Amino acid sequence: VRLVESGGGLVQPGGSLKLSCAASGFRFSWYDMSWYRRAPGKERELVATIGSAGGPPTYVDSVKGRFTISRDNVKDTVYLQMNSLGPEDPAVYYCKANFGDHWGQGTQVTVSP
Repeated sequence: VRLVESGGGLVQPGGSLKLSCAASGFRFSWYDMSWYRRAPGKERELVATIGSAGGPPTYVDSVKGRFTISRDNVKDTVYLQMNSLGPEDPAVYYCKANFGDHWGQGTQVTVSP
């Protein structure tokens, strides 16, 4: 199993970023996929989950209306569109398939004027 996150960076408050996670080594379309984040000094937090075959995604309350998770089962990639980024959002963001305990290296999101 390999998960490679990308798309993080530095953005001003109110800005947007789109994260990508390229998956390999397993049947991507079979599994729900999630995005997590870990901010300095905090526990890892589940941000969003999308089902294997569609259906309504789920989000932590703090990102509802601002973040959108999506997936491309042809490209074996899951995305996280993040809008209206604010001071609560800086963290390392990770994707995860909902089986096992496989993690990528994460991608850093920084929000600063």
